[in-house]
Amino acid sequence: MAEAPVIGVVSDTHGYYDPLLDDLFAGVVHIVHAGDFGTLDVLQRLRRLAPLTVVCGNVDLSTFGEQFPWETQVEIAGLRFLVGHVGKSVTGAHDPGAEGYDVVVSGHSHRPAVEWRERTLFLNPGAAGRQRFSLPRTAALIAVVEGRPEPRIVTLG
Repeated sequence: MAEAPVIGVVSDTHGYYDPLLDDLFAGVVHIVHAGDFGTLDVLQRLRRLAPLTVVCGNVDLSTFGEQFPWETQVEIAGLRFLVGHVGKSVTGAHDPGAEGYDVVVSGHSHRPAVEWRERTLFLNPGAAGRQRFSLPRTAALIAVVEGRPEPRIVTLG
């Protein structure tokens, strides 16, 4: 039986690329960065590992707002993703379940969260940048098993 495809999810790197992401995301089919990447070199390093979907965070808008969207949608491994930096902004503009999204990814709060609302997964991978607000540094992996997302929050360092 084939191994389930895995998607890497990261947010709030704020210009810091943690080398632990190299091993964590090795072999993933795609990476989603939910904003506040801070510098293009973070994105370049992630692109070396897998195809990348990225949105601007509030910190990125003034510098990168012309290059990257505030919100985007993408299909990965048969799942429909809606990606935006601020969760309330995304859910305020959409009804993800009614619109058929399987996964909604956001960042901003620096707090990792996994929430199911009916059949839609709402995932915040937390923050993978330098530690702030006494919160753990985290990222996430989503295994796609029999067409369903199975998320896992991973603590970095």
